[in-house]
Amino acid sequence: MVIVFALVVLLVLGALVAGNWLVWRRLFRDTTRGPGLVRRTGAVLIAGGWALTVAAFVAERSGAPFWLQQLLAWPGFLWLALSIYLLLGVLAGEVVRPLLRRWLERRASAETAVVREEPVPVGAATGGSGPTQAPAADVPASEPVPASEPVRAPSRRLFVSRVIGGAAAAAAVGTVGVGTYGVLNGPSVKRVTVPLAKLPRAAHGFRIAVVSDIHLGPVLGRGFAQKVVDTINATQPDLIAVVGNLVDGSVKDLGPAAAPLAQLTARHGAYFVTGNHEYFSGAEQWIDEVRRLGLRPLENARTELPHFDLAGVNDVSGEDEGQGPDYEKALGDRDTTRACVLLAHQPVQIHDAVDHGVDLQLSGHTHGGQLWPGNLLAAAANPTVAGLERYGDTQLYVSRGAGAWGPPTRVGAPSDITVVELASRQA
Repeated sequence: MVIVFALVVLLVLGALVAGNWLVWRRLFRDTTRGPGLVRRTGAVLIAGGWALTVAAFVAERSGAPFWLQQLLAWPGFLWLALSIYLLLGVLAGEVVRPLLRRWLERRASAETAVVREEPVPVGAATGGSGPTQAPAADVPASEPVPASEPVRAPSRRLFVSRVIGGAAAAAAVGTVGVGTYGVLNGPSVKRVTVPLAKLPRAAHGFRIAVVSDIHLGPVLGRGFAQKVVDTINATQPDLIAVVGNLVDGSVKDLGPAAAPLAQLTARHGAYFVTGNHEYFSGAEQWIDEVRRLGLRPLENARTELPHFDLAGVNDVSGEDEGQGPDYEKALGDRDTTRACVLLAHQPVQIHDAVDHGVDLQLSGHTHGGQLWPGNLLAAAANPTVAGLERYGDTQLYVSRGAGAWGPPTRVGAPSDITVVELASRQA
């Protein structure tokens, strides 16, 4: 097992080194005529960026002073996102490069052919009878004509490298810039109607505001939390469900950032279940903190609302601490004639929900992939990446989440707060 793990680590490191070497080669080596400041600057930029990225993750996980986490997080995490799209841009350039070179070669060949076919003017050849060229102005022998410095035009290869490298860099910076602005600007509201067979007519139109993966931390702080709270309250929900990954850090560091959650307002209250990141950040402390802020944690527990049951289970990451999900405790003795909505952070928990007759599971965790093509990796690890799907008699809705983990950037997976409107088939 240790050998397999070591081989995987070596494979990943090899891929990272190869990818970064390709980025350096295409953006810095191939765009310059020889060794110099630009190539050295590129090497320092890439190596330094990755050093900041590693330092940012280590500082966050090791509980370093919060000011140091904040200092490292912005440049380190943004470099991670930028490096992804620089590599993708360079790889896309490998497809365009031969096409552009071939087009330039054909254009140059066509221009050369036109020049060769131009007729020679009469009298231009030696011994011709045409008009003679006017004599040049007299120049004293003591004053030679100054020779101008020749301008070295870039070769075709150098020109192509600069065009493609510049386009790749511009595309990467633009993509990360737009994706970061989208996160910092706050999540949008998405609305989904979910019919439940057991829901009575009196509960038709009941609205649950689902928010997941806020990820308060060294990058997203109190201001972002306030935007999330204001967006949720503006939807005027009947109930609020916070389905995990609220924070990346301790109550000591992030308590002030989470304070706006006390302003959440809904007729039937706000509920909370743990996500995997709570267990990296001190789950018990955060459960006490959200309770103090007015949210009700559902720790493998259930509450009977007027027209349906609302249950919640701990995240599977809690199993390492003896606090994993307990479906029997949360659902075992319930009245199965009543509709049941389950809050569970990870979509993989749907299979247990199906076994216990849950009507609807609300989850997050995937971020919708967050950074394209991360959705492909998320799809390999989760039954549903985003949206509403059915598993037997149980429906699963997965939110893309309100915040972001690592880079405060989203590409192809915009953040959201979802208002799930329950519909009765009797209405």
